[in-house]
Amino acid sequence: MHDAPDTREPAPREVHLDARQVRALAHPLRMRLLGTLRVDGPATATMLAEKLDTNTGATSYHLRQLAEVGLVAEDPDLGTGRQRWWRAAHDISNFEPTDFDDDPDARAAVEWIQTEQVRLMVEGAERWMTVATGHSAEWREAAGMSDMVLTLGPARLRALNDELWQVLMRYRHEPVSDEPDVQSVHVFVAAFPRVEEKR
Repeated sequence: MHDAPDTREPAPREVHLDARQVRALAHPLRMRLLGTLRVDGPATATMLAEKLDTNTGATSYHLRQLAEVGLVAEDPDLGTGRQRWWRAAHDISNFEPTDFDDDPDARAAVEWIQTEQVRLMVEGAERWMTVATGHSAEWREAAGMSDMVLTLGPARLRALNDELWQVLMRYRHEPVSDEPDVQSVHVFVAAFPRVEEKR
């Protein structure tokens, strides 16, 4: 009797960001470089420059800055001669905003990172909306956004976020679907206290 092969993805490599790392990451090109390496896999500075519409010199410089704080690393399996391949050192970054309450520079960096994440989320949603009509009815019905206002305290909000994260991790670890039309899907989760608009 043979066990069926385990086709689940390995557990993601996580990093709890420290003050040096958040300060290094608080830069638009560095965030895009790290995100691209995480989603698309290892690449050279030239490949990344072409994909992100920048120049190789800037890409190489910012990759080195990310490497100094341990967020990216050279990929020894792919490098040949002078060609350096880079990979993300982790799959997931996390931090608690309160980690940096005593460090004004790191706190400002975290605030910038969170604002940039919201901007990127909006851009991604807008890109989908401009091309959605060219996709199948199945994709248009499956994709979407929703929102709801709940009455919660901090403990229950934390529990809700933790539970949603567990659901995302379950889907991440399950074998890739055998559906004929599988592609990368970007899922955003955001929950925060409602602040009334001032008039």
